[in-house]
Amino acid sequence: MKNILKLAFMLFSAITFAQAGHIMQGVGSVNMSMGGASTAQPIDISGALQWNPAAISTFDNKILNFDLGLFFSSPELSSSYGPLTGVTEDDRGVSPMPALAMVWGNEESKHTFGVSAFGISGFGVTFPQNNNYPQDRMGNVNPNFDQSAPVNPINFPQMAGGFGHLESDYMLLQVGFTWAYEISDNFSVGIQPTINYGALELAPNPIASPSQTLGYPESDKASAIGIGAQIGVYYESDGGFKLGASYKTTQSFGDLEFKNTYLDGSAAPDVSFNMDYPAILSFGTGYSNETIDIALDYRMVDYENTDGFAEKGWEIAESGQMAGFPTGAVNGFGWKNINILSVGLQYKGIEKMPLRVGYTYSSNPIDEELAFFSTPATAVIANAFQLGFGYEINENFTLNGVFHYGKSDGKTSGSLLNPTPAVDFNGDGMPDGPWDATSNPLGVVPNSEVGYEMSTSMIMLGFSYTFKE
Repeated sequence: MKNILKLAFMLFSAITFAQAGHIMQGVGSVNMSMGGASTAQPIDISGALQWNPAAISTFDNKILNFDLGLFFSSPELSSSYGPLTGVTEDDRGVSPMPALAMVWGNEESKHTFGVSAFGISGFGVTFPQNNNYPQDRMGNVNPNFDQSAPVNPINFPQMAGGFGHLESDYMLLQVGFTWAYEISDNFSVGIQPTINYGALELAPNPIASPSQTLGYPESDKASAIGIGAQIGVYYESDGGFKLGASYKTTQSFGDLEFKNTYLDGSAAPDVSFNMDYPAILSFGTGYSNETIDIALDYRMVDYENTDGFAEKGWEIAESGQMAGFPTGAVNGFGWKNINILSVGLQYKGIEKMPLRVGYTYSSNPIDEELAFFSTPATAVIANAFQLGFGYEINENFTLNGVFHYGKSDGKTSGSLLNPTPAVDFNGDGMPDGPWDATSNPLGVVPNSEVGYEMSTSMIMLGFSYTFKE
């Protein structure tokens, strides 16, 4: 099963970047163009399969959707320490975003079935190392330091107190199998078991404890399988008003097992980390007539009860010389729950060419004091705007497209943190760190700041094919 999911992952979800926390706001051209709103407005099968399994009951034919987008992001990572301040731009480039879905419906049957393969979650950054540092951690002056050249303390080499080259790559493919049942002409219920494949790569790997001499190691790409489910209800009145609700359970994953290597090529201890996908509660309303379709969705994403996101701060050693003190390994992101509001409008007044606009708002899951821990996952977009269209080539085939632009709500920022307290661990008579673990448990570095902000854009095209007898 893991090999099958890995193959599907490679084919349909090469790289995915999230918009709301680490969650995609929508799937496919149509749903994205509606801002992701579809809990009570099933305009297309992809949006219905993603956000409310009961809503696929509105489709009375066998329908196939395939979409492929090109996603562009421009994260910027900034930091300052005393007089040293600078910004590093991401150099990852363009990323593909595919989505595949199919529904089997029949007007004579109360049962509707669907299957989907969506990249629903992800984050990734590539910030190059900044070698223009004034001195290393031992106080040795860098003879090549240029005061007129760009600096960024967080991207200084590890031996100079920074993270060096900072890179992350997280992707999650979700395969869903959906069944909906029409209890009446107006009311449906649905259920969707889900199987997930996730993969994460980190450089350096903050989940591992650093070596005093070699720093943090880099990891290979670790993967894990997860399972979960989604249930939903859908109601459509005879007058065109619609209501919907769904609950996607926590997608529970096995541990990610990392193989680590220090920067000098030597082997580092392996570590494991559990990172689940959060539960999502969605409510929606909609209205349709001959000319327009309106959709409004609200979602709550439960990060605060999700492994990998609920935990925060540094790992504390339970035994040995470091007992009671931070090891330097990170417990988790420490994210808060977020609220997402999506709204979309489809105008059908032009024959065979519906036009769509959408907007999505997401609150920020990252607390100021924990901003440092989320530098590998900076893809938090507060405001996203979409403009899309459809073109009905014939009664079977429809072409869809969307343009997306998103931007963070200013800069997410906090202090730089140092996990090493002022304790003489190596017995040389000198403290190994600059701060007191009792009064400063996170290791806040005075007169420092780390921050990140970004904008995103995407062009996506897709087709919908209806198999009519």
